[in-house]
Amino acid sequence: MPEKETMQRAEEDLKEGKAPSTAAGEFVREEIEHVREGKHGARSPEQAIAIGLSKARRAGIPLLPPKKGHAKKSTQASAERDYKKGQAGETKTSAKRSYSRVEALKKEPRSTVSRQALSLHAHKASRSR
Repeated sequence: MPEKETMQRAEEDLKEGKAPSTAAGEFVREEIEHVREGKHGARSPEQAIAIGLSKARRAGIPLLPPKKGHAKKSTQASAERDYKKGQAGETKTSAKRSYSRVEALKKEPRSTVSRQALSLHAHKASRSR
């Protein structure tokens, strides 16, 4: 469940007329902070970003799923499912699933969202563009 402060900042961004991706950035920022604080880990910067985007979609941010050919089919299906749940207002996740997810993430490294790792990710992403 996203923090209230993150939700407020995202809603504020949308009210100001900013793009949904900007509002979703607040969730990504929250997720990166969670990994840095040691609440859980991530296998790569991409995973931390993906978790943040998924949270944003489930929270009702109108962030459309990636277009065909831009992501794996499984990623696309997951994004579509999250988007539909968020738009329908169904944000309740089972306690068992939530606990299992966090426990699995606790076993992942924390260094994946260091300044250096995120910088490297940004360079790679811009090169692929």
